[in-house]
Amino acid sequence: MVNVILDAKNQSFKLTTIDGIDLYKFHARIDEQIDKANVAMTQGLSGKLMSVLESTLSKLGRYDEGSLIGSILSFTNVSSSGKDLGQGYVNFFRNNMDQIRGKIGDDLWTLNFFEQWYSQQVNMLSTWLSERMDHSLHYAQVTSISHIIKKIYSDFELQGVLEDKLNSKAYQSVIQRITAEEATCALTMPDVADGELNCDDMRNGDEEDGSEGGESGTHASRSMPKPKIGAAQAAAVTNVVAGRVGNLLGKGIGGLSSKLGSGGWF
Repeated sequence: MVNVILDAKNQSFKLTTIDGIDLYKFHARIDEQIDKANVAMTQGLSGKLMSVLESTLSKLGRYDEGSLIGSILSFTNVSSSGKDLGQGYVNFFRNNMDQIRGKIGDDLWTLNFFEQWYSQQVNMLSTWLSERMDHSLHYAQVTSISHIIKKIYSDFELQGVLEDKLNSKAYQSVIQRITAEEATCALTMPDVADGELNCDDMRNGDEEDGSEGGESGTHASRSMPKPKIGAAQAAAVTNVVAGRVGNLLGKGIGGLSSKLGSGGWF
């Protein structure tokens, strides 16, 4: 439908003129109607896409501080939800970017739409965080928002969105808040041996689905350092398992020796 409207825009002058002259002023009225249809379709498409981010943020809202559901999720250690939601939304907008780029023939329209879509996403994230300015974020919220905002920046940069559009005030406010929350999360997270999710896992999640080469230098400098969490987690789990096995073996051998010494088996 977008291609039809764009082609109608290009062909309307030929259809409404006689020998190149718009004698009956049809061209202006048809252009106005085409522009209205184009705006309606653009708003409809962006509205559908934004509804998915709204749904994602609504799910993350379950982890809000003081929320009963958030307390239950934390108590039952449902720690993968933040990562799953963040990566799920990244996969969604990447697939739709590929569809739009591949099916719509007008590159200028596509670029303008991507700029509008990027701005709407960042503004929605900024508004969502502003509503929780007086509350600390749950680590699932931090990991999800951090992953989403970084991937949005890098992927839309690869699509040709310019730096002045990418590095907006709304984007800067989101990055500053998430950086502060990441620092708080790193200081307050439980020990890895207790089975909790480390907040830095999602910052290393960039390596799971590609490099961060598309991000600008200023954006990359805002990210926190990436510690070698994988080795630390493996060592922690190994130590815990070895300690528990040792305790069990020690108790078993001790009990056996005590029975042998007391003659209770004979």
